[in-house]
Amino acid sequence: MSKAEALAESAANIDSIFELTQPTEAATVASLREAVDLFVRRYLDEMDGELSTDFYELVLSEVEGPLLQAVMEYTRHNQTRAAQMLGLNRGTLRKKLRTNGVDSRSNPS
Repeated sequence: MSKAEALAESAANIDSIFELTQPTEAATVASLREAVDLFVRRYLDEMDGELSTDFYELVLSEVEGPLLQAVMEYTRHNQTRAAQMLGLNRGTLRKKLRTNGVDSRSNPS
């Protein structure tokens, strides 16, 4: 397993992502853009010069799932409202929910 693959696997656990930042850095992040910049740069530093051929897809896949989960919770699992909020067609949202393993039911069991 390459270092990039190992980091990607460990990044699947949100706790390991937060371990990549120093407490002072996390406290100074003022925007989502700054947070993404900080985490991507730290991730690249951890790769130590190793190249990844699918880095763009890796970042999108790591961001999309939590984004969908948060929006679904925010809208109380109302797919129509979530789709409107995200600027997606409801069918597209449903596909993304399935692809990312996000439960679209209001009371997941």
